[in-house]
Amino acid sequence: METVSTARAHGGTQGVYRHRSDATGTDMTFSVYVPDHAPGATLPVVWYLSGLTCTHANVTDKGEYRAACARHGLIFVAPDTSPRGEEVPDEDRWDFAKGAGFYVDATEAPWSTHYRMWSYVTEELPALVAAAFPVDAARQSIMGHSMGGHGALTVALRHPGRFRAVSAFAPIVAPTQVPWGEALNRYLGADNAAKRRHDAVALIEDGARLPEMLVDQGEADAFLAEQLRPELLARACAAAGIPLELRMRAGYDHSYLFVSSFMGEQLDWHAARLKR
Repeated sequence: METVSTARAHGGTQGVYRHRSDATGTDMTFSVYVPDHAPGATLPVVWYLSGLTCTHANVTDKGEYRAACARHGLIFVAPDTSPRGEEVPDEDRWDFAKGAGFYVDATEAPWSTHYRMWSYVTEELPALVAAAFPVDAARQSIMGHSMGGHGALTVALRHPGRFRAVSAFAPIVAPTQVPWGEALNRYLGADNAAKRRHDAVALIEDGARLPEMLVDQGEADAFLAEQLRPELLARACAAAGIPLELRMRAGYDHSYLFVSSFMGEQLDWHAARLKR
């Protein structure tokens, strides 16, 4: 693992790191914020999955999470959204391929060689971070924005014992029912069962359960009615008996101005559950 940069912030260290990934076959860059702590102590960790077009840098630069993480003693990890490099196949569109890995392990050519973000964020990166940083593996939570909200919800639903809390900002909750779900068709082909395993609403319908969820959604989000459809998640959670706190935020859009406005509140919510 190579250290790209480090800087002091809010009584902690913000670092950016690079390593060669076995999962994606490419170099991958991620950021980690570590609050100052007593020697030998381990800290809870919050995983943050970013959305379409993003890298690790979007939340690192604009997410405004460090003050809350320092206050609560939380490590904050932000991976990239897809593999990068000249050898990685791409398309000339913003919602598919580079920047849009959708946190799946692709099975269809030409994507299957490098687009293995599920394995990367659920297996490889957690092992790397646990070996290099003072993480308490028994106290983990996960959150994300948009496509990353989709990733956070599906990762948590499929690993119910790993995370003490899951939340999202404006998540894609049912990709198999909205236009952005075309990405699952391209990555996973005709395997409908595989696509349901990467759809939070479908996972709940198929029996996956969590103790609770938190979602913040801007009411002025241009993607709300066609792509995000939070009412589908609310309906599925109600039918399954999963407590969902869906906070509709008047006047807020889909941008990091929205995310940063409520990042502190979400991290307060995570901290309360990570400290139990």
